[in-house]
Parts: sequence; C-alpha cells; structure tokens
Amino acid sequence: MLVSAMKIVSIGEILWDVFPKAEHLGGAAFNFAAHARRLGHEVQFVSGVGDDERGRRALARAEELGMSTRFLRVIPGASTGVVSVEVDPDGQPAFTIHRPAAYDYADFDREDLDQLLFPRADWIAYGTLYQMSEQGHSLTHRILRTAFGSSFFYDINLRPASYTPAIVRQSIEAADMVKLNDDEVTAVEAMVGRRHNSIEDFARDLAGQYDLNGVAVTMGARGCALLLHGEYVEAPGYPVQVADTVGAGDAFSAALLHGVGAGWPAAEIVDLANRVGALIASRPGAVPDWTVAEALALGGTAFRL
Repeated sequence: MLVSAMKIVSIGEILWDVFPKAEHLGGAAFNFAAHARRLGHEVQFVSGVGDDERGRRALARAEELGMSTRFLRVIPGASTGVVSVEVDPDGQPAFTIHRPAAYDYADFDREDLDQLLFPRADWIAYGTLYQMSEQGHSLTHRILRTAFGSSFFYDINLRPASYTPAIVRQSIEAADMVKLNDDEVTAVEAMVGRRHNSIEDFARDLAGQYDLNGVAVTMGARGCALLLHGEYVEAPGYPVQVADTVGAGDAFSAALLHGVGAGWPAAEIVDLANRVGALIASRPGAVPDWTVAEALALGGTAFRL
C-alpha cells in the first residue's frame, strides 16, 4: 500500500538526554519529527537551541537526519536543553528536566508563520512540556490558530512537575487526535472528572467529550489501543530485548500518523506503530539509526506497505 508524503509541523522541545555513561539528542517533539522524517514525510520542526557546543551538535545531528533546521532557532544567551535520565532494570526511564532552556524562548513573527504554514501542513503535532513556558504555550497556540485546514495531533506525554490540568484540557480541546500511555489515562481521568471501566470506555468517552477523531493509548509491552472514527482495536506488542524506552512512544506516534494519513484500517495502523515503537525500544537512545524495512520485518512476520 503506497503512502504519499505528508507535511508535518512538530512544535516543542529539543534537548540532550544525558544518561550515566552517554548522551543522546532527544526531546519528545524532536524525536517525533526525526522518526516522521525517517518514514518519508516532510517535517518542519519548531524549537530552539543555544549558541553553545550542544546546540551546534544538535543542529548538525538534525541535518544528518535529513531534517530542515529552518525553524530551529539559535537563542543567544540561553543553554541548549538537557534532561538527566536514569533507566531502571526494565528499561523504564526517570527524567530530571533542567529549565529554563533555549527551546523555551523560540519565537516567530508573522512572516515566519506564513512560511511555516504555506503550503498547508497536513498535521500539526504538539505536546505538553513545551507549553509550560509562557513563550512555548503562546507560540503553540498561535500556530494552531493560524494553521487553517490542518489536523492537530496532541501527544499528552506528561512529565513530573511539567504540566497543569488547564494546559492539558486546553490542548485536548484543540486536537483532532490524542495519544497517551496507560499510566497517563488515570491522570487525564482526574483532569476531566470522569472514571472508566476500560481503555475502550475511556477512549470513547474522551472522543465524545472533546469531539476527537482518534484516541491512541500505548500499553508498553502489551501493545496499544486505538479508537479511530468510532472503530476500536487493540493490538499486542512485539517482544524485544529492551535497551531503553526513551523515544519509543514518539516513534509510535510518527508511525501512527503515517498510517492515519494514508487512510489505512485501524488494525494495520497499530500493527506498524507497535513495530516501530518496539524497534526503537530495542536500541539505545531516542533516535537511533533504523530503517523502515527493519520495522516491517520485526517479529519474523512481514508487514506489507
């Protein structure tokens, strides 16, 4: 099944994930953008780096990955973002986010926004952490208000002390499609004031309450669930030897939009997304080198595009 390239705008953080023995370029919005580019889409990434050594390495890495740096601002006097990461024996990360960071200060004038959004973007993707700065929140919603004809994808992606219920609710209200993990379901239930007996009940209720076309819930090694235009499916995960799970959810999101944009059936969309997420979890770092062919062959079963 052939897939036409989409134009995707990703808004948010770019930072270095600093592990005890290594550091890798990441940030949820950057990871998503890089994986969407790997899947063949035109991606414009909106963020900022410092005029420092880490910033220069970040720009070089983005270019290596085939990403445009046109809207990746260099912010004088600010430090490129850093997150300290500790990984438990199961590969699950714990993050300490150091702010303020350069990505908090990116800004655009009207001409920049016109260039960003013309031709029209198929998808605008955004998250939560970036919006905790006044500048990040303002820029995100300026873009959403200006992006006529685009679909909006919100990856909830909650980090400790890096969200507020008001920002999450506002971001869901703006979205056409929402993605979160099963741990975040409980937090979102509290924010919207409703409890549910199952992931399906949650997805259907959230979609109805906020007029969403889709709700995706990742469940780690157990796979994922997807409600898309009223059709609900669950799909098991692909077993891999986990290196770390940093970036796996962002890769899942990129593959999810890849399939949604192509108009695939829900079951095919989640199968590809599970494959890509599992492949990234099997390799260190949020944006390791990988190929689509490797994801398609994961688990010894073929996936035909």
